Amino acid sequence: MESDKKLFSGSRKYRNNEITVYWKPDACVHASFCYRELIEVFDPGRRPWVDLNGASTERIIEVVNMCPTEALTWKWNDEEKNKDISVDQTNHVIFRRPELLVPEVQTELENPVSVKIMLDGPIVIKGDFTLQYSGNRKEMKDGIISLCRCGASSHLPFCDGTHRKIGFEDK
Repeated sequence: MESDKKLFSGSRKYRNNEITVYWKPDACVHASFCYRELIEVFDPGRRPWVDLNGASTERIIEVVNMCPTEALTWKWNDEEKNKDISVDQTNHVIFRRPELLVPEVQTELENPVSVKIMLDGPIVIKGDFTLQYSGNRKEMKDGIISLCRCGASSHLPFCDGTHRKIGFEDK
């Protein structure tokens, strides 16, 4: 069995109470069926760009099945329902990505963490994460924070822009 990291590398998953939809960006050819047919669910201008609460499960499945590649696939959250899938459900994972039928242990977050070190500025962290500092704990869901690198902020560990005032530069 492949490791979860390899299995879900580069993929995203989105869930509602009935199904999970997987998006594999590397396989996407931007045919645009998804957002042209169902912008309420698939909106490339929104983050996260998939909201499975925007339409009925039946309609979501119908649109995911229009995807011409394996970029969008789906499966039932009730594993029993995944055992009897008809061939007209073209983008069910059983046909496109059967490796996704293995029990999930830990998969990639919907909003993976990204870290960017700004030139002559703070460290910017985006996504779903928990920041622990000085005995405090801050849960971030689709959040963004800036952490001070110059050490002069009056709100450590957070950046307050002091780096510009003191002329902080990367070395």
